[in-house]
Amino acid sequence: MKQNSEASFNARAFVALTATIAGLGLPVSGYVNHLFQMDPMTIQRHAWMSAHNILGVILTVFAIWHAILNRRALFNHVKGISTRIPFIRREAIFAISVVALALFFSVGHALIAR
Repeated sequence: MKQNSEASFNARAFVALTATIAGLGLPVSGYVNHLFQMDPMTIQRHAWMSAHNILGVILTVFAIWHAILNRRALFNHVKGISTRIPFIRREAIFAISVVALALFFSVGHALIAR
């Protein structure tokens, strides 16, 4: 086996890490935006809003790129659903629950604040 002294660039790792970093920054910038929501438009508030917006765009672009790079595994997983009973696995139920709870609390928070 031939070893390369310089490791090749791993696009999958780059895409996954970039999406992860952007995804971790989104709640932080969103929380700070929430704290500044009633303040006048200052440079600091504008900077946090810009950071939140660009992190959202980066996460979206890299999540799509991640799905494209892993489309074969994704399609195999979707194809395998028809052969499995029950159709929904524990991981999918957990993921749906996490998203539903996050939406419930964020939307509920907005409704209670009235």
